[in-house]
Amino acid sequence: MVTIINAIKPDQLDAPTPCHEFDVRALMSHLLHWSPVLEGAAHKKPAPPLDGSETGHTQDDWVSMLEERITRTASAWSAPEAWTGMAPFGPTELPAHLVGGMVVTELVVHGWDLAKATAQYPTWNLDLLGFLYDEVKYTAETGRQMGVYAPEAPVLSDSPLIDRVVALTGRTPHWKP
Repeated sequence: MVTIINAIKPDQLDAPTPCHEFDVRALMSHLLHWSPVLEGAAHKKPAPPLDGSETGHTQDDWVSMLEERITRTASAWSAPEAWTGMAPFGPTELPAHLVGGMVVTELVVHGWDLAKATAQYPTWNLDLLGFLYDEVKYTAETGRQMGVYAPEAPVLSDSPLIDRVVALTGRTPHWKP
């Protein structure tokens, strides 16, 4: 994710993404907005209330701010204890392993969205993708019921694992702007 973020050029901020409700700038704001919640959940501490102040960043500050937030979130979830017990998530608590799965999904799938939107071709860790595929397959129907995922996109069973993951979320693996 950090490599993808650092490669985004200022003239790409208004580009559409496969996540239809967001262009690149809005998706980066979304990630900035939610990262304190995701990091706080790993530490079993509620995040400060979301007040919308994470939107509208300029080229001068969004890259470094988002890189720092993503790195802190990933670091927090790399601790084994982050995945145990219950974790605060918004106004409720959820099993930490469920929230951890959502964090991995958020970072990888939105990383893929940003990469597609900005013509980047990252290499994904296959163990991580295997975990993520199982996670998304388990939660996809709930995600669809909540309006977070679209209906599963068609994909061949021997397609690359990242394509199968994003297809489960309703994204078209061969999407182009």
